[in-house]
Amino acid sequence: MVAIIKTSHSIQHILNYNENKVKAGVAECISAENYPIDLEKLNFTLKLTRFLKLAQLNENAKRNTVHISLNFDTSENHSKEKLIEISNVYMQKIGFGKQPYLVYEHQDAGHPHVHIVTNNIQRDGKRIDLHLLGIRKSEPARKEIEELFGLVKAQDRKVKEPLLLTPISTPRINYGKVESKKAISTILNFVVNEYKYTSLPELNAVLKQYNVLADRGKEDSRVFKNNGILYKILDKNGKTLGVPIKASDFYTKPTLKNLEGNFKLNKVKRTKHQAYTKNEIDKILQSNKQYSLDSFVSQLQSKGIHAALRKSSEGQLYGITYIDHRTKCVFNGSALGKQYSAKAIVERCLSENKNEKLQLTDLKLDTSYQILNGTSNLEKGLEILFKPEQNLEGLSEQQRNKKKKKSKRKGFRLS
Repeated sequence: MVAIIKTSHSIQHILNYNENKVKAGVAECISAENYPIDLEKLNFTLKLTRFLKLAQLNENAKRNTVHISLNFDTSENHSKEKLIEISNVYMQKIGFGKQPYLVYEHQDAGHPHVHIVTNNIQRDGKRIDLHLLGIRKSEPARKEIEELFGLVKAQDRKVKEPLLLTPISTPRINYGKVESKKAISTILNFVVNEYKYTSLPELNAVLKQYNVLADRGKEDSRVFKNNGILYKILDKNGKTLGVPIKASDFYTKPTLKNLEGNFKLNKVKRTKHQAYTKNEIDKILQSNKQYSLDSFVSQLQSKGIHAALRKSSEGQLYGITYIDHRTKCVFNGSALGKQYSAKAIVERCLSENKNEKLQLTDLKLDTSYQILNGTSNLEKGLEILFKPEQNLEGLSEQQRNKKKKKSKRKGFRLS
């Protein structure tokens, strides 16, 4: 189980979000705890009023709304009764057992999860401390609940994930067969939070594998000028299908502003994994085998690294992005170094006779050694080249001069 806690200053905004999910048919309010009226008799106004009255008891509290999601493994299928019981135990353990709270079961993602809406102002006007609530209270509660209810442990999932060679188990979006927003949301929740990308093109390199695109539009468009992002479904040819969905419409808010925050953090986080990715690329290219670009990409894929090739409309390769699914890091080729850019990789793939020993026929001897008596003779040239030097020591000057003149007439000058 994974617990995510978010705080806000607007209870109405959070309540609206969950109630709109109910109206859309992708969520259900399954429990209303510490309310004086049964759930069946509660309407939106009554739900909101309960929270607002408590908030009025401490108007100095700027952030008085708590929004919690409890997320379970895809292999788990819990009944409503069990989800309510888990939620109640969790709220009790983090100190919110006596607060009014609503539990919503959502069906708009690829895993079972519930959302809990509450506030932190108590009946006496005192507020429940939210500082480091996740570390102080939520983490110990999560671990106890996993044991108590026999849930899949979050720590076990973290251990298994790096071993996966594919991005996520969710199948690629096929427009018209699944609810579009739900399908995009499932992919965004995983990719945006798990992968380490430092630019929108790097993020898109991952998203495009699942027929999703984060699009800012043209520079003169209203979306671009307002720093907006639209998420689109793509067909197999990369063309848009259906109606684009605004980033702000998703619960996780994968807006440009939030993504830019990720860009900065990920630049630091991915640094320690850079050497691993480079090493895997080098091991393939430095082997004795010769690779075409396609076979190089295939070999990388077997190592858990996807090479996204960027080509012009004419089909000319101009860039390459490496997506390392083991470390969940995304690197533009030039970010790893010049030798990992698209141009360099093509040159390295096409290089011939790699690691081959230099042959004697490749040696270029000086012409003074090759040309003997007006003819080219490599064998005689080598023989002379490696012939021991004559020892002229101990001879008179006249004798040495005679030796030199004799050697000069033969066409070979001793030094």
